[in-house]
Parts: sequence; C-alpha cells; structure tokens
Amino acid sequence: MEAKWWHKAVVYQIYPRSFKDSNQDGIGDLRGIIEKVDYLVKLGINTIWLNPIFSSPNDDNGYDISDFRGIMADFGTMADFDELVMVLKKNNIRLVMDLVLNHTSDEHPWFLEARKNKDNAYRDYYLWAQGRGGKEPTNWESFFGGSLWEHDVRTDEYYLHLFSKKMPDLNWSSSKLRNEMYEIANFWAEKGVDGFRIDAVVHIDKDSSYPQADNPGGRPYVMADYYYANRPAVHDYCQEFYREVLAGKEIMTVGEAASATIEEALKYTAPEREEFNMIITFEAISFDIDASLNPAVPPKWTQKRPDLCEMKRVWMKWQDGLYGKGWNTLYWNNHDVPRVVSRYGNTETYHKESAKMLATLLYFFWGTPYILQGEEIGMTNVAFAELADYRDVEIETFYREALATGKVTHDQAMAMIHARSRDNARTPMQWDATPQAGFSQVNPWMKVNPNYQTINVAANLADADSIFYHYQKIIALRTKSVYSDVITYGKTTLLLADDEHIFAYTREYGQQKLLVVVNFFETPQVVDLPFDVQSIILQNYAEVKQSTKQLTLRPYEAIVYVVQ
Repeated sequence: MEAKWWHKAVVYQIYPRSFKDSNQDGIGDLRGIIEKVDYLVKLGINTIWLNPIFSSPNDDNGYDISDFRGIMADFGTMADFDELVMVLKKNNIRLVMDLVLNHTSDEHPWFLEARKNKDNAYRDYYLWAQGRGGKEPTNWESFFGGSLWEHDVRTDEYYLHLFSKKMPDLNWSSSKLRNEMYEIANFWAEKGVDGFRIDAVVHIDKDSSYPQADNPGGRPYVMADYYYANRPAVHDYCQEFYREVLAGKEIMTVGEAASATIEEALKYTAPEREEFNMIITFEAISFDIDASLNPAVPPKWTQKRPDLCEMKRVWMKWQDGLYGKGWNTLYWNNHDVPRVVSRYGNTETYHKESAKMLATLLYFFWGTPYILQGEEIGMTNVAFAELADYRDVEIETFYREALATGKVTHDQAMAMIHARSRDNARTPMQWDATPQAGFSQVNPWMKVNPNYQTINVAANLADADSIFYHYQKIIALRTKSVYSDVITYGKTTLLLADDEHIFAYTREYGQQKLLVVVNFFETPQVVDLPFDVQSIILQNYAEVKQSTKQLTLRPYEAIVYVVQ
C-alpha cells in the first residue's frame, strides 16, 4: 500500500466546548486550544480532530449546524480559527475537522425556507412525507429516542430526523443539495484543513418508500437501520464527494460508519474505490452492551462484563479483513461513548495500571489511533446525582421514555445514565486541582468531574510513572522510534485466542517482530511465552523480568517485547 501521512498520524480528539476556556465564560474555545498547543506537542500527537465549531443553536452541542461557513460565537471568530491553523502548522500538527453531511439545524436558512410551503426552492433539500392513519409515516425510531418523524403544522407533512427533532436530515438525492455540501467542504479545504471526519455519513441515503419496520419487541418505535444505513447510493455519493472535493489533495478522510460490516468497510476504504481513507465503526467498542439485558430500553443503555474472547474475535476480524486492502482506525473513546477506564478498567484500586494496559493493548494494533482529550490522564465517567446536571439532549428523552415503560425506576435510569451517557466523555478537561479543574475561572457549561483534584494534567506531569507519560511513550514508539514501521504496517497475529484473561498478539514487518501481552483483568494470570524475547520496549509496572518462558502477569499488567 502506498505510504500516506495519515498512516503514522496519532489523532487527538478535542471537544472544543470542554477543552479550555480562555475568556472566562465557562465555555471552551479556539483560543483555549491555542493556549494548550504546547501541551499537545509535549504529548507527541501530530494531528487533532475538532468536533464541530460551526455556527449552531447547540441543541446537540454543535452537530446541529445553522451556518457551515461560520464559527460559533461561543468558540471565537474566523480570525481565531485562522490563527489556530497557523499555530498548529508551525508545530507540525495537522487539523481534521468534523464535517456534518447528514443533517442541519432546523434554524438553518435552508430549512427555514423549506418549511414555508411545499413549492419552496429548498423543499427538496430535506425529507418530507405524509402521515399514515393519523400517525407518523413509519414506526422508525430516532437515535435519540422516540419517532424520527416530526410533524410540521404549516404544510401538514412530517420531516425526517435521525437525531434530534431540531436536526432535520438532508435529502442527498437532490443534486443541488449535494453541490452545496461540496462547496462547503472545499471552503474549509482552502482554509488549510488537513482532513475531515465525516459525521453519520452512512445515513445519507434512505429508503424513500418508507416501509414499516418489523417490531417484535412491541415498543412504540423500532430501530430500522437497514432502511437508512449503508445503502448502495451512499457509496455513489461518497465517490462523487471524492471527485468534487478530495481528488488531487492530501486530505485525510474518516467516515463515521457505526453499523458498517467488514464488507461495507472495504467498499468505503479500498483506495481504488476513491471514497474514504478509513472509517469509524462501533462494533469494536460495544462488548459491554447486551440488548437482552433489559428489553425496556434501547441496547446502548445496557451494560455487561466484556467477553474477552469475543473482543479478540471482533478485533481480529477488522485487523485481518482490512489489512492490505483498506485502512483501520483504533479508538477506545470518543464524544459518543463512556470513558474506557470506567468501562473496562478499575478506577479504584488499579486506575493507573488498567488505563496503561488499555492504551498498550489497543495502540500497538494496526491502524490510526484516535485519543479522546483526557484519556491520556485517565479521566473517568461521572455520576451526577441530579438529572439537571447533565447536558446531552438524548438523556432527557431516554429518562422520560424509560420511566414511561413502568419497568424502569428512577434509580435504575440514573444508574444507566451514570454508566452509559455521552456526557461521560464531555465533562471539562481536568488541567489541575484548582477550582473548576483549571478549565475556567467561572462555573463551566457542565460541571467538572469531582475527582479532578486527583486526576488532572498537573498531577500527571509531576509523576514520572503517570498515565500521561505512558501515552507519550506509546506515541513516540509509533511515530519516532526504530519500531515505527512495524507498528504502522506490520501484520497482526493473534495468540491465545481462547484464553479468557490474557490478550496477546504479535506485529511483524520485514525483519522486526513485536509481542504484546496483557492481563485484561485484576486477577494474576500465568502465561507461557511462545517465543524467545530479546528486550522490553514498554511496560506498565516498574519492574518486569526481562526474559522468561513463563510469566505471572499482575493485575492489568501489559508488556511489549521485541522478539528474537
């Protein structure tokens, strides 16, 4: 495969609203990011991904866009953005922006025009349908709960919204709409953007016959992904996007493809198809979800102990399925999922060890790493006592609908929110132990996690054995060391596939071979090494036996060996 810059990218995801407040209004902003570029340089990352910074009413924290060419006032100005681009380039850090192609805000001028009457020039920019029998056109469920149809009184039709009702979906069958979106993408490319993370892209084509979905569970509405995800026309649109925006440019693209299969992923990422460079799929991070646990709630709100053997099977499916054919992404966290150290680690007794283990396990695989802000210092989930302390638009809908079933109590619903809500990933960045965690000098837009006094950047930087420095070592090994090529391009081979506690694999490229072995749980485990090992290049405990045919791995222990 032809070498590309993004093969050795290490992407750091910044949620701007929660990263750093520079003007003391309680909201993170672009100048706050500029202030912390030195920190990013110290960590060693070479790419940042910004969640949306466009003009927005903020129903869904910026994913509801009212002006694709404007900067949200909360975040600053276009001059601030231009300065950020300049500072990043000066420090050899590339910029990837979130590009939302599936929907707009209901306050976008296009939608304000579209809803005026059925003959409006912008009407076909969105998806409209007549009701059926006094109800919505279909029984399809929104990703945020409830129906994905909203009645518009003025024209007596329903518009489709996969997410919030304030986020109407765009109609990609309109060539005029598509051209508008390509012009927007080219606008930002000309501003110096190095890549796009394309939000919800697998949903830009829907079954316009709007059939009813099977509903064996008897819930009022049902997820019907097969009618609005990964449909054939999506690939046609992606290829057209490539021709109109990407051709001839060294712009990285990563499509959000939560439900894509390996077969679909190959279509999206095979270089010869000219669609995307890589995709983000949720299959690789959903091992603690089980729809059978509580049929009264959507599956994402359930939680179980992860099955390590299932994790191995799924990860290797993606490692093997795309290797040499497309490109892979590696991530534990993002703004849509709870913090990994709270899900799979141990935040009480082995916080540091388990956070380091999780980083070691994932970021030595083949693919481009994506690290969510705060992951590198071990930030955890938060458990606010009051529903009012949460900010995510989907939480209120979930809480209301869960209690309405009569099968979920207030305490049960709050426990699910504590464990599964997206706000777990969105609490303000914990910079130090001062009030508001050094994020701001005023009360922030969302409360900081109360554990900021012990889990913060300053404490990590003062501790030579911290989670931060472990991430720093991993990033340096991936980008600057003699092992960079084997980590970037090496073939992955799974070992001990049926071991329920140990995750082990090798990476091999040319004359180099690495062995990664971790204990995923807190019970000590004995493992026989299948190779003669030469040296250790990374470990998460201070003292490790350099070479032995049999190891006793301590709780959450992780070691990376060079194989002779």
